[in-house]
This record gives sequence, C-alpha cells and structure tokens, in this order.
Amino acid sequence: MAQIAFEKDRKDLIVQKLKRYLGDELDFDIGQFDCEFLLDFISKEIGSFYYNQGLNDAQTLITSRLDDIGDALYEMEQPTGR
Repeated sequence: MAQIAFEKDRKDLIVQKLKRYLGDELDFDIGQFDCEFLLDFISKEIGSFYYNQGLNDAQTLITSRLDDIGDALYEMEQPTGR
C-alpha cells in the first residue's frame, strides 16, 4: 500500500481541524508546522486502520449489492416445466 497522502488543500483543511480540536478540547496550542508533522505521524501510524476499514465497508456493500443482483436474476428465470 502506498503511503497515505493528501492534496495540499485537503491537508490544510485537516490541519486546521486538528489545530482547532487541540485548542478547543485540550487547551493545547500547536503551530502549523508541528501540526502538519502530527498529521503525517497519524497518517503513517494509524491511517492504514481507517483505510482498511473503508475497504472492508466497500467490500461489504459490494457483496450485498451483488447478492441483490443475484436474487433479481433468479426471480427473472422462466419456468422450464421440470
């Protein structure tokens, strides 16, 4: 798996949200540069858990939809007189 990376605009938005959370909830002021390093750490060390869960959720959804398609096809079968 490739390293999790975000486009600059998205990374800036995530950093701002992280800074706001740290300030509001933990009363911890962190600079932009340090916050970007924190985000990089979180992405590297924890990101794969979220990524894998997303894949698992997608696989579950696809399997469910394929089951629905299989059921619909079965209902379309014509009687053969057997």
